[in-house]
Amino acid sequence: QKQLKVIIRATLVGANLAGTNLAGVNLSDADLSYADLSNANLSDANLAHANLSNANLSDANLASANLSEASLARATMIRATLVGANLAGTNLAGV
Repeated sequence: QKQLKVIIRATLVGANLAGTNLAGVNLSDADLSYADLSNANLSDANLAHANLSNANLSDANLASANLSEASLARATMIRATLVGANLAGTNLAGV
């Protein structure tokens, strides 16, 4: 099965991606605001400069993900895994 690896500058506002395997995918500059990413696997994903404001990241795996300069403002992150994630310059207001 082929896995998607690059989705740069995608507009996925409000998308239902719950439980989706996005491990290692390049989502840099993507707009994922209001998206449901609960239980999603985003380990090793590149989310640099991505907009994840108001997204649901409950139980999401963000281990070793690149979230540098991303916006997680008002995101729901209950039980999200962030071990080894790059949070340099990340907006975490209201999280």
